[in-house]
Amino acid sequence: MTADTAPGTGAKPLPSAFAPLRNRLFAVLWMATVLGNVGTFMRDVASSWLVLELSGSPAMVALVQTAGTLPIFLLAIPAGVLSDIMDRRRMLIMIQIGLACVSLTLALQAATGMASVTSIVGLTFLGGVGAALMAPVWQSIVPELVPRTELKGAVALNSLGINIARAIGPAAGGAILTAFGAAATYGMDVASYAVVLLTLLWWKRRPDARDELSEQFGGALRAGLRYARASRELHRVFLRAGLFFAAASALWALLPIIAGRILGGGPGFYGLLLGAVGAGAIGGAVLLPRLRARLGQEGIMLAAALAIAAAMVLLALAPPRWAAVPILLVAGAAWIAVLTTLNATTQAILPNWVRGRGLALYLTVFNGALTAGSLAWGVLAEAIGVPATLWAGAVALLAVAAVVRRHHLPSGEADLTPSNHWPEPAVAEPVPGDRGPVLITIEYRVAAADHDAFLAVLHRLAEGRRRDGAYAWGASQDSGDPERVLEWFFVESWAEHQRQHRRVSHADADLQEETRAFHYGDAPPAVSHYLAFHRHGKPAS
Repeated sequence: MTADTAPGTGAKPLPSAFAPLRNRLFAVLWMATVLGNVGTFMRDVASSWLVLELSGSPAMVALVQTAGTLPIFLLAIPAGVLSDIMDRRRMLIMIQIGLACVSLTLALQAATGMASVTSIVGLTFLGGVGAALMAPVWQSIVPELVPRTELKGAVALNSLGINIARAIGPAAGGAILTAFGAAATYGMDVASYAVVLLTLLWWKRRPDARDELSEQFGGALRAGLRYARASRELHRVFLRAGLFFAAASALWALLPIIAGRILGGGPGFYGLLLGAVGAGAIGGAVLLPRLRARLGQEGIMLAAALAIAAAMVLLALAPPRWAAVPILLVAGAAWIAVLTTLNATTQAILPNWVRGRGLALYLTVFNGALTAGSLAWGVLAEAIGVPATLWAGAVALLAVAAVVRRHHLPSGEADLTPSNHWPEPAVAEPVPGDRGPVLITIEYRVAAADHDAFLAVLHRLAEGRRRDGAYAWGASQDSGDPERVLEWFFVESWAEHQRQHRRVSHADADLQEETRAFHYGDAPPAVSHYLAFHRHGKPAS
């Protein structure tokens, strides 16, 4: 077996970490995204330094950081909804224009001496709003840009791009700030947005089709939350992500104290450790295809938990400063492996119609776990000390890894593209889209000996019904004819049921065929639609 073949095959080549870059569209957008993120990190450096000069207060500098991240918590879910109901390319263009205006205003204020702490914090908050709106949209377009077989590699490259920007942006921003001042630094950020904007204008994406069934914000929000509530696969991803990031956050929350108090370094040493984390992440992204081929996604999750737990223990022992660098190189590689695995899995289990909303919920879980975990570990460190807290974090991470292994991550191999196999329902006259609720029934004839097996498959089908629009589902048996089984579910409106027709996937169609295999008789299962009576434009009580 050569270094370029998959284990156990001797011939099949492993996918390259950079294979998605062979796709010209993905490569151009990826490079533009990296450049845009470099500009954002440069802007943040200039804002933090300018606030420190204006106020002299570390608390005000921290406020700038908070202003940039708070919108993620406030707007992640609404942003996900917008990314699913608006044209994604057009939305990205609008966001880039807005972010460019924010940085241009900062540049003008810095150049004219009109900048104040209040204005910088306010504009930083607006920049955070743009970032919050943009995150689920950028992630949602990835499956449009690469073949499904390269999706995990593309997600890994996106994570790699962020780490490249994190390594370049602050350093470049600091150099420009020192040589030319804050206005020039902000100006470079404006230029980066201009490049991204030109790239998006160059991308000739086919506009999303809009018709009378296109979702509106309120209904789309309810549909997204209903999907997340019904999807067991999404629950497993959220569980694994929430527990892992809450436990692993101990290392990142305490890293400044580790660098200073435990290892006796200064700000430069802390920067070196952050650089080691970034370099490790870059190396991890490059090696990830080989690791995935050898270990699988469950093996990667376990190995990463072991690596980060080991890093916590070793740093708690106060090693020589030089040893902290390779420790954090490994921790950075492990971190990027988990981020990529969970993000790619989330992408793979979400159909296109709800992808933005599902990713927004994942980002909420991710950021919430990091924030809550960091706060909890910080409080614990105050009580028992940093070394003991690192030991506790390592134990917690290992416990999480042991407990959640039975909740395997979904494979994400199902075909979630629309099957369009449901026939149009029969109607005596046109039905208003807002009329509802709608009751759908499917009548089967199933031999008594097959009832247990039939119900097992039917309950699997029920999850898809709920994900795609049903808010209630059940199966009933005729008291006078036990082999007559009625499946029923409610949808909130006629329009929502029409959307359900569009959402049913090929995977659902296959499962539906399994269900119908239990049905006997010459005629197929009878499907009926019942509309609630309306009186004077309102549902009858």
